[in-house]
Amino acid sequence: MARIPLLSGEEIIRILEKFGFKVLRQKGSHVSLKRETLNGSIGCVVPNHKEVAAGTLRGILKQAQITLEDFLK
Repeated sequence: MARIPLLSGEEIIRILEKFGFKVLRQKGSHVSLKRETLNGSIGCVVPNHKEVAAGTLRGILKQAQITLEDFLK
């Protein structure tokens, strides 16, 4: 299994935008993103912090339905 890097919220958002996610709104330090697919829409929430914990990144990827390997490419 690949090691999870420490990334900022802004870096995670930029990577998710490459997967087709668009920023919907921001409330406080949390940014909501959404992507439309053939099976419906997929949403996720990213905390806009300097460093996002590894477990939090795993949860974001689970919400976004993206594997860690695809995310790291």
